[in-house]
Amino acid sequence: MENTEKATVKQLVEGIKGELGKVIVEQEELIDYALISLLAGGHVLIEGVPGLAKTLMVKALAKSLTIDFKRVQFTPDLMPADVTGTKIFNMEKREFELKKGPIFTNFLLADEINRTPPKTQAGLLEAMAEGTVSIDGEMLSLPSPYMVFATQNPLEYEGTYPLPEALIDRFLMKINISYPSAAAEKEVLIRFNEGFNSLELEEAGIKAVWGPEEILQCRKEVQEVQVDAMLMAYMVSIVSDTRSNSAIEIGSSPRGSIALLQCAKALAAFEGRDFVTPEDIKRMAIPTLRHRITLKPELELEGVTPEEILKDILSRIKVPR
Repeated sequence: MENTEKATVKQLVEGIKGELGKVIVEQEELIDYALISLLAGGHVLIEGVPGLAKTLMVKALAKSLTIDFKRVQFTPDLMPADVTGTKIFNMEKREFELKKGPIFTNFLLADEINRTPPKTQAGLLEAMAEGTVSIDGEMLSLPSPYMVFATQNPLEYEGTYPLPEALIDRFLMKINISYPSAAAEKEVLIRFNEGFNSLELEEAGIKAVWGPEEILQCRKEVQEVQVDAMLMAYMVSIVSDTRSNSAIEIGSSPRGSIALLQCAKALAAFEGRDFVTPEDIKRMAIPTLRHRITLKPELELEGVTPEEILKDILSRIKVPR
């Protein structure tokens, strides 16, 4: 990767982070991981209690790019056709016309995705996996780039439905966010006291700094990032351990290995490098694998988390040098 190409990724990242900083306080990990997923070309699942700026971050990210953006509030009565669209009979023309749903966009925000039944959740599967939507037997292509940002509340919350395994596996990364620090929360109060309104992002001064062409160019540069054969074996060892680990009921599929590779390369480009390091892999292992493993029921009852098991795996597997 030449220096000018490195600068393209760096400029994309710095430009977007500068705009997001106008409305988002703290949450550096959320922003970094969202941008890494954007560079890697994958979908993102964001989990956290209500009120942690999940929706605000995605809306602000879309605002910083000259792309089409749509938001769908997932509710218990939402039907698949409400998302994908349907064919409606036109009485005047005496023929069926396609009415496209909000899924036909560059960025789709699936807000509170686990508040709608599995049938509607599954309506996203083809779009996320193939970049197409089938309506009454007709296959339609989605715009490029295409990316789904889904937010969900913790499963302990009332009125939530667990996502189907096939759908959750299509998310490149799952980002867990927690409560802000006291200093960050104070900054939020100061901004709101001074008149900031999260519903009026135009007044926050967010400007579109990049477009679809720049995103696609940066994704090409990510693909050029070099990965040593020993690091490939290291990634395979991590994912293989999830299948034989005594604490894990169901381990990650090879899709987890591919996700880890994509994100490690994107992180390297994000940091201005054209090669992957072991630290890139270790940093990306948890967000790319946490939603792809299922712990033994007895461990879940004891409060053990996927993150704890993955940290143990990373501590045991020898790092290539």
